[in-house]
Amino acid sequence: MTDLVVGPNTQVTLHFALKLENGELIDSNFASEPATFVFGDGNLLPGFEQALIGLQVGDEKTLRIPPEKAFGLPNPNNVQTLPRDNFSGEFELALGLVVGFSDASGAENPAVITAFDDATVTVDFNHPLAGKTISFNVAIIAISPAITH
Repeated sequence: MTDLVVGPNTQVTLHFALKLENGELIDSNFASEPATFVFGDGNLLPGFEQALIGLQVGDEKTLRIPPEKAFGLPNPNNVQTLPRDNFSGEFELALGLVVGFSDASGAENPAVITAFDDATVTVDFNHPLAGKTISFNVAIIAISPAITH
């Protein structure tokens, strides 16, 4: 057993569950293998990492992550209205449908259809969890010094 705590220069193995404030489960690995990440490697959003600082092996916590430190606040500029003609006639539109769009560099960007009619389709490019407070349940399994190259 070491006295290491979660923070810079550590590798952390944990179980986690992400839930919305209403209790809806978004993601969890409690029923499967734990996840391992190196603090600061970008695998965890900075707000989630910051909430883990100081935790030790064996700690189990439920941490409340506000939208600003989780998936951000919705940006109204990320909601766009496109001509219905941009979608093929065979494409079946539905509210809440996630559609992939390619940007100028060819990267895939998901968007959610929030409204449509015969002339236009409104798509929201904000992260689906933008504006949501997240309940971050964690159980710290192991902490070790990070191996840096």
